[in-house]
Amino acid sequence: MPKMKTKSGAKKRFKVRSSGSIKRSQAFKRHILTKKTTKVKRHLRGMESVHDSDVAQVRSMLPYA
Repeated sequence: MPKMKTKSGAKKRFKVRSSGSIKRSQAFKRHILTKKTTKVKRHLRGMESVHDSDVAQVRSMLPYA
């Protein structure tokens, strides 16, 4: 059997933690930042966990993670 390919967009966006949960970065922090308040931008910092309903879909895109 040939090897399964990892989705290249997914490997750039998701990392699997040692506990098995998947981390992702926050959306809405790339551009058009002048109209967003400092509080909003501050809360968009850091990483989040992928929601439970999306974990199976992300895992299928990362077969070797």
